[in-house]
Amino acid sequence: MSLTDNKSAGEELLLSRHSVRKYEPGVTIPEAELNEILELAASAPSSWNLQHWRFLVVTEQANKEKLLPIAYNQQQVVDASVVVIVLGDLQANEVAPKVYESATPQIRDMMLGQINGAYSNNPGLARDEAIRNGSLAAMQLMLAARAKGYDTVPMGGYNQAALIQELNIPDRYVPIMMLPIGKAQAPARATERLPLEDQVIRERF
Repeated sequence: MSLTDNKSAGEELLLSRHSVRKYEPGVTIPEAELNEILELAASAPSSWNLQHWRFLVVTEQANKEKLLPIAYNQQQVVDASVVVIVLGDLQANEVAPKVYESATPQIRDMMLGQINGAYSNNPGLARDEAIRNGSLAAMQLMLAARAKGYDTVPMGGYNQAALIQELNIPDRYVPIMMLPIGKAQAPARATERLPLEDQVIRERF
């Protein structure tokens, strides 16, 4: 039996998500609905529950227009209802006291010691964790938008330095991707996938 037979609602949702690059201009996502999408995205898992992502949400048309040259004139950043810049927090360990403020003193001290020790002893960990966990949130954001009837496209093609300057992004955060969200102007084309045997290695190489 293939994935196209007897699919559950969850499977339907996963398989219905495609990258959309042409959006209906002028569609507004109600703020309450957008907040629901963001809240669903923010339920993504993260290392030590540090929630390394930040969502920089661009809805004003004038600001989306400023993103156009930064995104190498990819029209979707202008036509989509919202452009979310998914950021990774390079100093997520500093959030740990707030995350664990309700824990028992023993657990809080243990977790803070573990987190700060890991960040201190591995210079590359902060960036790895920011990108890894921010990417989990980005995927969750795409699925949350799809569940609400909207489409998305993950974008890595943009001038990162120009984006940081234009949106005044602090050094603490690393841009992971742009995610336009909106209503597709036309159905997205499903892409071909490699057969499972080309993607899965069982047990070991």
